[in-house]
Amino acid sequence: MTDSVKIMPNTSPHQTKGPLVAALAYDGLCTFEFGIAYEVFGLPRPEMGDNWYRFSVCGIEPGPLCAAGGLTVAVDKGLEVLEAAELIVVPGWRAIDAPVPAPLAAALRAAHQRGARIMSLCSGVAVLAGSGLLANRRATTHWRYVASIAALYPDITLDADVLYVDEGSLLTAAGSAAGIDLCLHVVRSDFGPDAANSVARRLVVPPHREGGQAQFIAAPVPEEREGIRLGPLIEWMRESLSEEQPINLLAKRAGMSMRTFQRRFEAATGESVGEWLLKERLRHARDLLEKELAVSLDDIAISSGFGTLATMRHHFRRRLGTSPSAYRKSFCG
Repeated sequence: MTDSVKIMPNTSPHQTKGPLVAALAYDGLCTFEFGIAYEVFGLPRPEMGDNWYRFSVCGIEPGPLCAAGGLTVAVDKGLEVLEAAELIVVPGWRAIDAPVPAPLAAALRAAHQRGARIMSLCSGVAVLAGSGLLANRRATTHWRYVASIAALYPDITLDADVLYVDEGSLLTAAGSAAGIDLCLHVVRSDFGPDAANSVARRLVVPPHREGGQAQFIAAPVPEEREGIRLGPLIEWMRESLSEEQPINLLAKRAGMSMRTFQRRFEAATGESVGEWLLKERLRHARDLLEKELAVSLDDIAISSGFGTLATMRHHFRRRLGTSPSAYRKSFCG
């Protein structure tokens, strides 16, 4: 016996008029990735105002459709939805080597040609690849699918070590949870950090993880006794970015030797102390540049822990390929 689910667009009394997001539904639908798309873009959020996303579902084949978890899905709309969609979300595909239906491939190419953004989550990259959209482009997917995609599509530059890749109009996410990171990245790009942070709070997830962060962490959850030590310390580190944080001081606060602290910090976060701090300082600086337009660049450099504007400028150039002033201009029109 299967459960039947009828997927409808957002019918909340609060109607929005923002970008139209279309999520694909198909026989063999990956419900987790589809749920990510709905949770971020389709859930009613009246606090976001009238310009928030509109959400629709595109059934790529006649239903009823079978979905993961024993669900049967009924969708009212078909490929015509893609003609007006401004962002198309492809959940994990039914199989890496499953062919992409020709009408779907043609509709995706037409949407891309007119300027729509197309995003794949996890194995959904197979749909973008099978439609010819990723030829000679950089992309990512779950690490377990990289070899298969590379063998089928050698003209794609696959990066197996990142959470997501943003190529402008084509975006790809790695494993399932990385789809949340990519969706929040899109919200941040479209509506700014406050909106992304608000959505993240509802999801109870970190508000921002860089796309270049590693997919795989050998020990993602520290032992309980280490969590008790490192959890409060990491929060203090985030709240004290303007202060110097030498490793010997951090180790002392954690009650560990320097060598033990460095080893266990990396095991818990997947990054060295220095790399983690640099990313947090860049994140903090970006938030200030986006929101605090009246604050001087020198003050932002000090508040973020870079010390000087020259140092902050160096790291922006090296990590983000831009300058702090140019980054700010992109958010103030």
